[in-house]
Amino acid sequence: QVQLVESGGGLVQAGGSLRLSCAASGSIFSINAMGWYRQALGKQRELVATITSGGSTNYADSVKGRFTISRDNAKNTMYLQMNSLKPEDTAVYSCNGELTYYSGSQRRTTREYWGQGTQVTVSS
Repeated sequence: QVQLVESGGGLVQAGGSLRLSCAASGSIFSINAMGWYRQALGKQRELVATITSGGSTNYADSVKGRFTISRDNAKNTMYLQMNSLKPEDTAVYSCNGELTYYSGSQRRTTREYWGQGTQVTVSS
């Protein structure tokens, strides 16, 4: 079963740091673009950062200079290093990725996956 699983969320004081991980598992052939999204209580989900298979990155203006997205293709894992955290960063963070996996005899399927989400809470 192909899936994305996040870890690393928690409670931190303002100014602190957290590192989120998103691990893909299953019969994976390749992983294309991946990204982190977040949804605060009562708000719409928003893009935090994305990274291509080649390592090109893109960030929301609100996190530029504080967050760093990276990936380890050998481990099928993506990371989000979050520094200088602010109370407004409090949200459920979810990872997203376009995965190609083995779906049968010499068959491959590509589809988008979401992780289950991990809570990040920043206290003031």
